[in-house]
This record gives sequence, structure tokens and C-alpha cells, in this order.
Amino acid sequence: MIVPTTDVSQLGQSEGWAGVLWRRLGVNRLAVAGGVLLLGFLLLALAAPLVAPYDPLEQDLYSRLSPPSPTHPFGTDDFGRDILSRVIFGCRVSLRIGVVAVLIALILGTAIGLAGGYWGGLLDQALMRAMDLMLAFPTILLAIGIVAVLGPGLDNAMLAVGIVAVPQYARLVRASALSVREKDYVQAVRALGAGDLRVLVFAVLPNCLPPLIVQSTLGLATAILDAAGLSFLGLGAQPPAPEWGAMLNEGRELILSAPWVLTFPGLAIFLTVLGFNLLGDGLRDVLDPRT
Repeated sequence: MIVPTTDVSQLGQSEGWAGVLWRRLGVNRLAVAGGVLLLGFLLLALAAPLVAPYDPLEQDLYSRLSPPSPTHPFGTDDFGRDILSRVIFGCRVSLRIGVVAVLIALILGTAIGLAGGYWGGLLDQALMRAMDLMLAFPTILLAIGIVAVLGPGLDNAMLAVGIVAVPQYARLVRASALSVREKDYVQAVRALGAGDLRVLVFAVLPNCLPPLIVQSTLGLATAILDAAGLSFLGLGAQPPAPEWGAMLNEGRELILSAPWVLTFPGLAIFLTVLGFNLLGDGLRDVLDPRT
């Protein structure tokens, strides 16, 4: 019996690097589980008006603090609002907070890290000392200070969460830029007459993408947690917005008499953060050149 053989090099060329990474990620069961969790929450966020059984802001005082039942699977809060509907619509708010906050941190941090790592000198020293100063404060405390200055609200909470995460991205990109800027291919691009901006965008930045992808995935989980913490303290989303942290804040006095008011928003935060962490760990294993 003749067993057909396949040339590995041809397989890699035909499949492409994206296919190889996708196949390697699929082997990691925890990463797949995290991806499935996130996909579920994303679909809920997109189809919230179709899936939610009630209006998340609709009050029914006759059904206030009803326990989980066929009519209200997650129960109701102290205003009679359906908790399942509020959790579903909360997917939209929390995912938007995470994406916007990470984009703010990613854009600012990448620009700062590239500038400091590529040009070095006094510019690098000034930028990194500013990042060290920000890292000297606990992130949630710094975010509280920013929101206290700007005023409570969802937009200001997203901005604050994004700003406090800038140093992580800046130092990550700077480290990559320092190791790349003296490589032969970067020197070759310079020798061909490319300007600094072109060198940064087409020669240095692509080599910073793998760690940035991993950090961004893990950063989404942190951003959602920080935003939920701000909302829990009354500095983020304001009532009656269906945001998970705000829902925890509204129901904290009911933890003994109506625990379902806090249980389901807290479980949603837990599962979302778990999904991002599992997927981020899987991406880190896949994108690590040593593996």
C-alpha cells in the first residue's frame, strides 16, 4: 500500500501564515473555549433587541424583586426591570467600553513607544519617565482621579481606562522598537532613502504587532473590569443604563434579600473576562516565536 506524502514546505506555502496560526490556535482547547465565549457575547450584543425578552429600561413595580422564573429567567430588580434583558443589553455597553478604551491606549501607547524607541535620547528619557510616573499609581486610583476631574459618565470612564493603560503599550512597543531599529533590513530601508515615518510604519511597526495583539486581547479584559469598577463606584455609566458594573452598584444592598440582582451581572463580567484571558493566553502561545 502506498501512503501519499505531502511536502511540508509546500503545505506551509499554500496554507499561509494566517492558516498556520489559525490551525495552531485551534489545537489550544482553552483558547477555543475563550473564543466561543466571546463569540456568544458578541452575538448577544449584536442581536440584543431581537433576543432580549423585555425593554431593559421598562419598569414594572408589581413584579419588583421577583426571583428567577419562566417569565423572568434572571428575576427582576428593585424597579421591576428584567435582569436578563439588562444583562443582554449590557453586553453592548461593556464590549464597547473595552474596545474604545483599548483603542485609545493602543494608539497613544504605540505612538509614544515608537517615538521613544526609534529616536531615543532625551525624547526617550522624557517619555519613559512620564510613563514611569503613571505606573507609580494604581490603575484604578489613577482612573478615579481622571474621572473625578472630567466628571462621571460613560465616555469619561472609557477615556480614563484608556489613558491609564497607555504605559503598558508604550513600554511594550518601545522594547520592540529598540531591538528592531538596528536590524539590517531597517538599515537597508533607510539606505534606500525612506524617511523616518516610512521606516517606522513599514519596517519597525510590523515587528511590534504580535505582542501588541496579545496585549490588546488581555487588555480588553482589564478595561472591562476597570470600567465595571468605576461604574460600581458611581463614576462610570449612570443609572438607568444597563451596564454590568452599574447593575452591581444598584443591587449591592440586596445581596442577602435578592442575590440574583447581583449574581447574573457579576457572572457576565466573570465569563467575559475569562474569555478574553483564555483567548489572550492562546494567542500568546501561538505568536511566541520560541514555540
